[in-house]
Amino acid sequence: MLNPENWTLMQALLVFSSCALVIAVAGTRITLIVDQLADRTGIGEAAAGAVLLGAATSIGGSVLSVTAAWNGNAELAVSNALGGIAVQTFFLAVADMVYRRANLEHAAASVPNMIQNALLITLLALIMIAPLLPDVTFWGVHPVTPVLFIAYMYGIHLSQSAHISPMWAPTRTRETREDQPDDTSQMSSMGRLWAEFTLLFVILGVAGWTLEPSATVIASQTGLTQTIVGVMLTAISTSIPELVTSIAAVRRGALTLAVGGIIGGNAFDTLFTAASDISYRKGSIYHTMTDDTLFWAGLTLLMSGILMMGLIRRERQGPGRIGVESVLLILLYLGGAWLLIDQNL
Repeated sequence: MLNPENWTLMQALLVFSSCALVIAVAGTRITLIVDQLADRTGIGEAAAGAVLLGAATSIGGSVLSVTAAWNGNAELAVSNALGGIAVQTFFLAVADMVYRRANLEHAAASVPNMIQNALLITLLALIMIAPLLPDVTFWGVHPVTPVLFIAYMYGIHLSQSAHISPMWAPTRTRETREDQPDDTSQMSSMGRLWAEFTLLFVILGVAGWTLEPSATVIASQTGLTQTIVGVMLTAISTSIPELVTSIAAVRRGALTLAVGGIIGGNAFDTLFTAASDISYRKGSIYHTMTDDTLFWAGLTLLMSGILMMGLIRRERQGPGRIGVESVLLILLYLGGAWLLIDQNL
């Protein structure tokens, strides 16, 4: 492969588009694999969506952010992580449009999904607090970074516990689609499922690693800021699996998996920032966050809070046969994207 420093804009766009296509195809296939693993292992669609599907569909963005941080492109690393969370929440509203029987927040009612969304809000708040704390590091790592990892693991533990031994449950209605395991006798063997999952996981990771240099070239040769490239290009391209997998899961009737994959992937995406802080060798990556990046973090936190209200409220039908919260998520994301582009072009 040519040295990225010698790539033309056309070569960078070709590599970028090819990687995005690979991510979309691999992300589509991995939905079916995770749905079957959820049934075979008995961990449930919400936990499988958060841990397996969330990690697998997010690995491309994770590798991109870590690689960008290692190469000193801190702005691209952080904006890619936070932009990915915002666009994936927007994709959940798109999935709500696809499911016409009822609002997705109503039909996919799940305590584990609500815990995961509360976890996401907590992790985003920690990221927003970090730049306001003293700029100190230990072995090049800011103290907030290990806290993010610990909080994430604890949140996943709470989510799994809520699936196994729930203390309360949402009211079941005729529109509610419960997490009912499929017939495992018609599925591939456990070994084959794990082997295919691992292969697709690696493919998604390599695609994310290849995206980083092409994104950097696009930013440098078009004059766009790394925040715009991170939020509007790399975040969207690496989040394509979430869009594809959520719609595919909705069409399969795996509604809990669809919502859990998005919310769980969002919580996992916050770890991009923590991993990028470890990879970034010039100090605390949180203290490199620009005003645009902090605005996007705040917008993402707002969108997550609105989604939480939708999951608790569980409106059956809203305007355009989607939830009011979904409408707000769409407007917030498009408005935030417009403001970002308007202020930087």
